[in-house]
Amino acid sequence: MSIERARQLRRDATGPERAMWQLLYPLRENHNFRRQVPLGSYYLDFACHSLRLAIEIDGDTHGSDEAIAYDAVRTRFIQSEGYRVLRFTNDDVLKNPEGVYDAILRAIEETKP
Repeated sequence: MSIERARQLRRDATGPERAMWQLLYPLRENHNFRRQVPLGSYYLDFACHSLRLAIEIDGDTHGSDEAIAYDAVRTRFIQSEGYRVLRFTNDDVLKNPEGVYDAILRAIEETKP
């Protein structure tokens, strides 16, 4: 896992990833959310280590059977590291930001130490 690769992923963020970062902005005052966080052989789209919360944004490429199987393996690994995983589609983030924000708030309340 390379810090330079994480930096590149942050620089090349997709529109939905940028929108999610803006959604997380008010929460960052109390929770240290980070973008493109290395974990094992993966990069988490967003993570808060203190809450053990990972947020993944799934684009159109996540709909194939192969991608679904890959995401399942990835999710199991992230969970095995003690993280709760929230997954949202690009459409969720762009078309229903209030619902996404509310789901994140609920997860934060449920996972507070």
